[in-house]
Amino acid sequence: MTPTSLARPEIRALPRRAVRALAPPTPRALLHRALPGPWPRRVLVRESVSALALGALSAGLESIDDAGSPRAAAVGAVTAILFLLRRGLPGPAVVLAAGGAGWMAGFVPVLVVAGWSGGRRILRPAPLTAFFAAAFLAMAATVLGVDTETLPPPAKLAIVLVTFMMLAVLPAVVSRYLAQRRTLLGALRERNEQLLRERSMVAHQARLRERHRIAQDMHDSLGHQLALIAVHTGALEVDRTLTGGQREAVGVLRQAATGAMRELREVVGLLRDDTVPEAGGVDTLERLADASRAAGTDVTLRRDGEPRPLGAATGHGAYRIVQEGLTNAHKHAPGAPIAVSLRYEPDTLVVEVVNGPAGEPPSAVSGGQGLTGLRERARLLGGIVHAGPTPDGGYRLAGLLPYDSTGRAPAEDDGLWLPQPEPLPVARRGPVVGCAVGAAVVLLVSAGVVTWGGVKLADSVENSTVPVALYEEIAVGTPEDEVLDRLPAGSDFLTSGYEGTGPQPPADADCRWFSTDDTSGIDTQDVVRFCFRDGLLIDKQHYRAKV
Repeated sequence: MTPTSLARPEIRALPRRAVRALAPPTPRALLHRALPGPWPRRVLVRESVSALALGALSAGLESIDDAGSPRAAAVGAVTAILFLLRRGLPGPAVVLAAGGAGWMAGFVPVLVVAGWSGGRRILRPAPLTAFFAAAFLAMAATVLGVDTETLPPPAKLAIVLVTFMMLAVLPAVVSRYLAQRRTLLGALRERNEQLLRERSMVAHQARLRERHRIAQDMHDSLGHQLALIAVHTGALEVDRTLTGGQREAVGVLRQAATGAMRELREVVGLLRDDTVPEAGGVDTLERLADASRAAGTDVTLRRDGEPRPLGAATGHGAYRIVQEGLTNAHKHAPGAPIAVSLRYEPDTLVVEVVNGPAGEPPSAVSGGQGLTGLRERARLLGGIVHAGPTPDGGYRLAGLLPYDSTGRAPAEDDGLWLPQPEPLPVARRGPVVGCAVGAAVVLLVSAGVVTWGGVKLADSVENSTVPVALYEEIAVGTPEDEVLDRLPAGSDFLTSGYEGTGPQPPADADCRWFSTDDTSGIDTQDVVRFCFRDGLLIDKQHYRAKV
């Protein structure tokens, strides 16, 4: 397209992309099409070394008959070029390699490589079929054009078909199967990862909804009851009819109710938003001890070791262990002294609550859920909780907690309670079936052609063999028609090499050669010859010929 034609109004009206598509490709674009990138150092080294190795192999195969010939070097260079072009131009590379393989044996290795690459890179079935059909025709045309005397055309086409099937089509089928299998596995892996992400998100949303519901129920029920307790104890605290001791006890109740409301708000906030750090760490243990002392219990709090920064979940776990230990001591051993200790070990925080023996039988009834909850909390933190009686009749509650822990369930536990995703539907037809059918067709066609070739070869051997006894019975001077009726049909494919062997045939005679049923040597063949002229057998010979 000339600049003048581009300046026409109808051309200027086209979009810029269409004008670029109509313009002839530049040499740079053609080079990029033939050798598509990217070309990192690893790929460049691999392709260069492979091209040189394949070229050397092809040149070696071609130089078997004529060592050191320039033709072998040319075949090696062309083979290396075709190897490099197989990535960007897989179809033309297959056609050129097949045409060369029909002419010279040195192109056979690159035909296998081009067939493998074409099966993987030509994605659409129609172009793939067209290129391989063109490659077969190129190979057949080359074989028929180069060799015109050795074999009859049907035998040549049969050999070309089997050779092309095994050297080009079968590698293409295997390569296409492997490429499609790799693509299918990648798609299944991506889909599985997406399903796992979606399941995790669904489980997270469901967990948040459930936590919001629990938080709302706790706020509506417990919040209301604790607020009533705080209001009534506040009113009792200012009642003038109460004695000083009673007023002090009511004050302790009011403070306990106020503290319970504060902790309830913290728990509700944590349930509503799991990103909020858990309240109640080791810094607030003194407040728990003061509340127990206000109730008349002797509580000692001791800290040992060098304090270290704790994770929010670890600090809250220690707080809950101390809180549960104080609560159990008040219920089961009222009035007994309590010792709370916090020890900072090199790798673990040790929290311990020990109370003395009960002075009177406990009146409180325990449901046994507190220790179960503590053990589960410690498990999520990566620690343990131990509870049991002491030798002096008291009770000991101890926990070992790591310094840094999130206190959350592992990510793989998310969504395990959800229904499992349905299995993938099984496709009626897939790449495995298609490639298996293609490979089966290649093998069946090759087996059929080989069988046909074997039958034809056996027929040719039978048609080219004359028993020695028959040779002896036929006399010189017998009419040609009578002799031909007794002789087999003959086979130029097997007997053409006998021409020019043995005694000199008579002048102007039409001779025919046959092998005999006598045992031949390794490099010799027992041959008989019949020569005809003017409708009569004028000469017959029986001799050994080198093959």
